[in-house]
Amino acid sequence: MTYDIQRVYQHGTLALLIPGLFTGTMTVAELLTHGNFGIGTAHGLAGELVLLEGHAYTVNGDGQVSELTPDTLVPFATVHWQDSNLSPEVVQQLTKADLERRILAQAPLKNLFFAIKITGKFKVMHTRAVQAQTEPYPNLTTATRVQPEFEQTNVKGTLIGYYAPALYQGAAVAGYHVHFLNESHDFGGHILDYTIASAQLIVQPFTTFEQHFPSDNQAFLASDFDLNQINTDIEEAEH
Repeated sequence: MTYDIQRVYQHGTLALLIPGLFTGTMTVAELLTHGNFGIGTAHGLAGELVLLEGHAYTVNGDGQVSELTPDTLVPFATVHWQDSNLSPEVVQQLTKADLERRILAQAPLKNLFFAIKITGKFKVMHTRAVQAQTEPYPNLTTATRVQPEFEQTNVKGTLIGYYAPALYQGAAVAGYHVHFLNESHDFGGHILDYTIASAQLIVQPFTTFEQHFPSDNQAFLASDFDLNQINTDIEEAEH
């Protein structure tokens, strides 16, 4: 099978989560036909989704990690096929802010989607995970106002996520959006901050952004999205 390493694939939009459309609309099995690495969330906003090497894991609001079954549904996820020809760069003693600035300073990437993958040892990793929601679902800002936070020091694992151009705020999170899973698969989540000790960095730019909509979901088709409010809500919920 030939994999398109120039394409990033996204099911759903971040904007659909804003009014509380947390119902899963694609199975993990189908999602994994479009990529072997990625991030997202599960049905009912049940945790932070981390896809590594064709396996899908969630970190829930209690900090527990579990691997999802193929029939688990997801409302929103972004995935890609990793380019095995890319050579990793060794990075050491860098904070999250320093590394993110460095990536954008090294190449003209600000108007492209690209994946970022960092594997190695982190001095500090600070994460959070959203609590699972039940119907009737609240909106995203209400659902994410209480988000348990977790931290480990001298932890080994993999950071995976994306940078999206400012133009695509709403479809995705403009800027960096990254998740983490440690080697022992018992700690991770949506990343708030980190400091790298020593790790390998892969940056994979894409020429194509493929957006897939949940066209069979009546709630999505009937929703009216307030574009003026989307940016404010995303900034509160995701950062």
